[in-house]
Amino acid sequence: MTDTAAPPSTTRRRFRLPEETGVIVALLLMIIIIGIARPRFLNPINLLTILGHTTFQGMLAIGMVYLLAIREIDLSVGWIFNFSAVFSGLLMVAGIDPWIAAFAGVAFGALLGAFNGLLAVGLRLPAIIVTLGTYSMFQGLSLVVNNGRAVVPPDQDSSFFNAISTKLFGIVPVAALVFVALAIVMHFVLHRTKFGYRVQAVGSNPEAAELAGISNNMIRLQTLILMGAICGLSGVMYIGFRGAIDPNEGSDFVLVVVAAVIIGGTPLSGGYGTVIGAVVGMMIIQVISSGLIFFGIDATWSTFVTGAVIVVAVVLDQIVKWQRNRALARASDG
Repeated sequence: MTDTAAPPSTTRRRFRLPEETGVIVALLLMIIIIGIARPRFLNPINLLTILGHTTFQGMLAIGMVYLLAIREIDLSVGWIFNFSAVFSGLLMVAGIDPWIAAFAGVAFGALLGAFNGLLAVGLRLPAIIVTLGTYSMFQGLSLVVNNGRAVVPPDQDSSFFNAISTKLFGIVPVAALVFVALAIVMHFVLHRTKFGYRVQAVGSNPEAAELAGISNNMIRLQTLILMGAICGLSGVMYIGFRGAIDPNEGSDFVLVVVAAVIIGGTPLSGGYGTVIGAVVGMMIIQVISSGLIFFGIDATWSTFVTGAVIVVAVVLDQIVKWQRNRALARASDG
């Protein structure tokens, strides 16, 4: 009688830590270090406040993961966010039902993303070049239609504003829960659907993706539309949560959004993306900003620190790639 059991090497699976382990550990260490120096920082209300501040920019970071995965960057995300919120808010001012105005705002964001995509694909230019121009276009149009003033919808007792601004148990904003739900869904889409596979395939090797029947142009267009729709969603939720949209709100979002995605582990070279890492990266940036305040340091230093963290993240990413390529070269020589 022969033993039909498979060898242990084939039946046992290697346990691998998630790709985001490093950045999660870094976040926890930062929270612990700041908490030891300033115990009030660990107050649950303060930590939930940090999560709330992460919400709107964090949504944009989720969309940016998909763009970096295909080696693209959208510089206009902050103004798509702003213009979508302004568009939705003006519809509400005109008497449109807030829920309908909100859906229109999301669709408007997707339309602006499609405009970026059609230009990038049609002109065969990187999205970063196209959106360098549309950044100013969307900014200018937004300022024109809102007359350079904040847009404040009149009927803020409606169910839309009540639903978005509600805090569960008086602590957790509904907007933050939507952010978490969006992160879970988009993580699943990136790693468990054909679209997500195609996004990563295009970013990994565009030529091979074309040979496999994947249209690079279509994926670029779809990803930029997705980015626009997420900006629109974030914008309409912002106006629902805050009750108004300032004419310059979102102007400085792009640096923070790209920083969060890079810190979270999505490489600039494309081919891979991590939504969870981007969320954690955004929380790291918010923890840094909050920590500076707790230490009594001028909040203006947060921009410098954010840039420094980006540089460190990029350097570490390059070191890891260099070591990986060196290991592969040794293995091939052996």
